[in-house]
Amino acid sequence: MHIVPIDTLDSADVRDYLNLTDVVLRRLSEPAGGLYIAESTKVIGRALAAGHLPRSVLTLEKWLPEIEALVGDLDIPVFVGESSLLENLTGFNLHRGALASMHRPALASVADTVRDATRIVVLEDIVDHTNVGAIFRSVAGLGADAVLITPRCADPLYRRSVRVSMGTVLQVPWTRLPEWPEGAAILKSLGFTIAALALAPDAVDLHDFAAAAPTKVALVLGTEGDGLSRAALASADVTVTIPMLHGVDSLNVASASAVALYALTAARHR
Repeated sequence: MHIVPIDTLDSADVRDYLNLTDVVLRRLSEPAGGLYIAESTKVIGRALAAGHLPRSVLTLEKWLPEIEALVGDLDIPVFVGESSLLENLTGFNLHRGALASMHRPALASVADTVRDATRIVVLEDIVDHTNVGAIFRSVAGLGADAVLITPRCADPLYRRSVRVSMGTVLQVPWTRLPEWPEGAAILKSLGFTIAALALAPDAVDLHDFAAAAPTKVALVLGTEGDGLSRAALASADVTVTIPMLHGVDSLNVASASAVALYALTAARHR
């Protein structure tokens, strides 16, 4: 690495870090070979462990020893500046140590992503980056093997999603799934039973489903507010519901993912 002190916001070299709003990140992430931002030395370390390559790093001087331990052997610039300057540059306080502009890897096919999987989670059009990140953390911690996201789902590599997931979006295999019914046909051809998590008169209680769950399950979670689409429900092999009390009909989608995954994992280990 080579250290590059910065004392102005005018340098084109630091444009990757300028005003890191969701709109800017979307513009950066959509082109082929685009970028994503990894925030904190822990997340940068997980990105490197996943084989992702940084284009540059932005940090405060006090964090340089940790950054050198991570990227010292790489031929990349490490931009160093004062706290107030970096906050003006990025739009937020850089209190987690560092940011890295990472090259976005190409997504694998669905078949390759779930090749050895028995429990996967499908996110249909979930638009909140915090929820996406929280679901990935549940997937990593509660025993699912991969995540598939529909075309309109929020990007797991947005800075907020990566941060909320504690970097697990860089560990859990994931890729995009085509729209229904094409997506369902792919999953069924790979041997998965599609279980839609939703409210429905004919829904199976989660405890009962988990107790006799098929070998390969694709758990489908719907967008905030409206839940799963009619196409997703029509594509499912079974609808599963979490039993609730005191007139509460549902949980936040990230909380629901944790409950459902725990039930499936616990039942499998009984």
